[in-house]
Order: sequence, then C-alpha cells, then structure tokens
Amino acid sequence: MNFPTVKQLRYFIALVEHNHFGKAAQSCFVSQSAFSVAIKELENILNGRLVDRTNKSVTVTNLGRETYSQAKFVMQELRNLVEMAQGNKQPLTGKLSLGIIPSIAPFILSTFMQKIEKQHPDLELILYEDITLNLYKKLMQGDIDVVLLALPFDLKNTTSVTLFKDDFYLAFMPNSKNIRKVKGKIEPIDDSVILLEDGHCMREHVLSACKLRSSNNVSKYSASSFLTLVEMVKSDSGITYLPQMSLQSALVKNSGLKLQKLDKQAYREIGLVWRTGSSRAKEFELLGQFIDGAQQDQ
Repeated sequence: MNFPTVKQLRYFIALVEHNHFGKAAQSCFVSQSAFSVAIKELENILNGRLVDRTNKSVTVTNLGRETYSQAKFVMQELRNLVEMAQGNKQPLTGKLSLGIIPSIAPFILSTFMQKIEKQHPDLELILYEDITLNLYKKLMQGDIDVVLLALPFDLKNTTSVTLFKDDFYLAFMPNSKNIRKVKGKIEPIDDSVILLEDGHCMREHVLSACKLRSSNNVSKYSASSFLTLVEMVKSDSGITYLPQMSLQSALVKNSGLKLQKLDKQAYREIGLVWRTGSSRAKEFELLGQFIDGAQQDQ
C-alpha cells in the first residue's frame, strides 16, 4: 500500500487554505507545475478527486474536505513527535521560532538577543513579527513554537505565562491643543486620542486599561504602525498612550513628546503563549525568564 508523503499533505493543506494553485505553490516555495504534480500524485494514492479545478479557483470535494481534516491531524502529530524529541535535548538549543507583536519587538529584541546569544550560543532563534491573530494562527498550525505578546487575549488551546507589567503613559506635545488640565493633571479633549488601527492588540488594551471605551476621547484617525502613531502625535494631530517599554527607545526619546504617568492602574501584561500540551513548556518558561531579565536590564 502506498501512503501519502509529508510533502503531499503539506501542499494539499496549502491548496485548501489558499484556494488557488498559484498562490498555494508560492507559499510552499515551489513551481506551480511541481505543486500540481504532487497534488495529482496524492489524488492517485487516495484514488479520488480532491478538488475540482477551474481557471480561477478550486472547489474542494467531499473527499478533499475529509482529507484536509485528516492531513491537518497527521501534520500536528508529526509536529508533536518532533517537539517530543526536542524536549529531550538540552534546553534552548537547536531551532526555536518566536513570534512577537509589533508593539513589543522594537523595544526588547536588542537587549534580549545580545543576552541569549551570549548564554545560549547553540540556540537558533527564528523571529516572526506580526499582529496577534496572525501569530496565533501560525502557532496553532505549528509554523512557530511560542509567541511573545500582550495579555489578556483570548487564545484557545494555549498555555500562557505572564512575565511583567507594562504601564501606559499619556504622550503629547508641549502646548498641545488636544489636552486640558483637570485638577493639575493633563487629560485628553474629545476626539483627540489616536490609537493603533484595528488588529493591533495594543489598541484594545489601551481602550480597556485607560477607560476609553465609554468616552468621547478616541479620534476617528488611527495609525498603522508604532512609528506612524508617534509621528502623528508629534505633529499634534492628537495625543496617545505609550507603553513604558517604548519610552527609552530612540523613537520616543527623540520625539520631543511629554509623558505623564497615569494615576490609575493602566497597564498591559507581557507574556509568552504556546500550544497546550507542548513538550517544550519548560524550555519556553526558561525563555520567558530571559525575556524578563532583558527587560529589567534596559
């Protein structure tokens, strides 16, 4: 009996998820002709058509849907096998893929990388920067091992460990038209608070931690990146809330922004998240200790 290969299963999963031969082949870094041959070979092994082909898209057949579900299961079991073997090795050696959200990566990686490269030279760390939902998808697909992000965030079938708190500061230009003084404290006026756009978890954390959900302070404008956010505040298009870990960065220090620590408990929690049941959990906890130490050293 012939069995499907890992390559064939991986290609078919990509085909279903991209719903396009060209895009799926590109995601697997192979030519479309080689990709199509692998899919045809898989259909021959399973003795049935997995997709109906058209010029512009593919339609997954009933057999294809069942095969996709089983292929995902098989690939996850193979990842579990590799994780089990890696878990028996010396911690923090070999390959480890780490996802990081954009509102953390620029402010912690330099110190952290210097520290971990010195103490664990045999670790091959592979970094991915993206928003939380995209990293979560990669995590559950087995494309990355662990994610450094801001909590709380509802991520099913994961285990998390909190590393430290990251306070929010009000950031504004001197003599800004977007602020007012209330009992000696600076507060935003209506429609003045600029946040990162939807999809960035820092937006949700600021809205919750800084009690902005029921206020009229949030601007209709938003920023696509941390750099854009700071530049918009520098031009006095509005004010914003910045995390403490960003305050010593050149971007913020050279911006001319004034910063005000908030009286209330306004913060986000920084933590690591991995797939529940991973045999590398102890290794990820050790990684978390390094990240926490790197943050304290800044």
